Amino acid sequence: MAEASQALCGRGNFLARWLMLLTLSFAVAVQPAMAQSVLRDAETEAFFEDMARPLVEASGLRPENVEIVLLNSNEINAFVAGGQIVYIYSGTITAAESANEVQGVVAHEIGHITGGHIMRFGESVKVATGITILSLLLGAAAMAAGAGEAGMGVMAAGQQAAIGKFLAYSRTQESSTDQAGASFLSKAGISGKGSLAFFRRLQNQEFRLAIPQEDAYARTHPLTGERMSMLENIYKADPAWDKPSDPELEARFQRIKAKLAGYVLDPRQTLIKYPETDKSIPGRYARAYAWHKSAYPEKANAEIDSLLRDQPNDPYFLELKGQILLESGKPDEALISLRRAVTLAPDQPLIAAVFGHALIATEDESNFEEAKKVLRAAVVRDNSNPFAWYQLGIVYDREGDLARASLATAERYNLEGRSKLALASAEQAMKGIPTGTPDWIRAQDIAMVARAAVEKEKND
Repeated sequence: MAEASQALCGRGNFLARWLMLLTLSFAVAVQPAMAQSVLRDAETEAFFEDMARPLVEASGLRPENVEIVLLNSNEINAFVAGGQIVYIYSGTITAAESANEVQGVVAHEIGHITGGHIMRFGESVKVATGITILSLLLGAAAMAAGAGEAGMGVMAAGQQAAIGKFLAYSRTQESSTDQAGASFLSKAGISGKGSLAFFRRLQNQEFRLAIPQEDAYARTHPLTGERMSMLENIYKADPAWDKPSDPELEARFQRIKAKLAGYVLDPRQTLIKYPETDKSIPGRYARAYAWHKSAYPEKANAEIDSLLRDQPNDPYFLELKGQILLESGKPDEALISLRRAVTLAPDQPLIAAVFGHALIATEDESNFEEAKKVLRAAVVRDNSNPFAWYQLGIVYDREGDLARASLATAERYNLEGRSKLALASAEQAMKGIPTGTPDWIRAQDIAMVARAAVEKEKND
């Protein structure tokens, strides 16, 4: 009986650990920005918005409510984790060959959103847990009655059934999402060729990693080959199958793919991928970032200057020119390019934030008022940029407005998830800002949210 009790505990602990890991993996996905680096770039975000708009509209969602967030990871993956946010790993962008491939990925993830799959995740875990608990109780009862082996068999079968139930539920979700994504592509008049091409890329990766392709039972997703066969029939029957992808969108994709490679890859890898013999716009763009990262400002400037000779009014080339000068210790020279970039792209708060930073970095007090104006406009358009709040806090501090410097700091810490620091800064701001004013109310709101987060951390 003692051995049977130990077996009961061992099997029970196994399932408990499995369910705990399952739940924890979901919890990590819910807050990816807290665990991984979010990559923000004005050109990339504008591309994502334009690329996804027809798909979002086809799904019945509102484009202004759906956000695509880029995470710094070399993995090929994308996911949703609550709300209407699609998270894409940078590895997905650098691995894709076309914008059409990325559209297929995004269409699939939008299917998860419209299907409410994140909300139903808890339901599937609850069902699996219920099966497990019942099998443990029945097994314990059998063992107490003297049927130790039978009891252990009941528990083992129950655990296998619970895991199988959850995995089957997950596979069903993925299959329905594949079909939903295909319908969104169809309604948007976008070919599914890119979607199939990306699935082939995933399958090749699975082959390299020796992931079994014969049995789907132990997988959260259906077999990639099965998914491709099902989707190929749907896509080829669609009128948009032979419709070419938007050439302007494809050209924009090659640019953002190149600049992303230049930013996230080791410079040596970038130069192999985009050798100096490659005189294309993406090639020069990637190398400008790579040379800048390698501390070769002359070479970086030569690449970006060649791009500006071809396209002198491109705000993103001007932004990079200013960034290279700023980070090379030449903020005064950077102002020319950045001011022009902001003028050409007044709706891009990320560029404005860099311009504000350059104005402050000149250490010229006559630039501070302009910096404050630029940065305040930037956070009004995009209040989720910690860097912009940090720069605005510096301006307020230089002006002697310590209360609003504390408020800007509270905004920054709140976005970064640093609740204790956000609470302290918000409380400090409330002491110096007139009670009842919009800034005071905002400080109070941050303090309430941060205080609740601090209390939760204590209790966890």
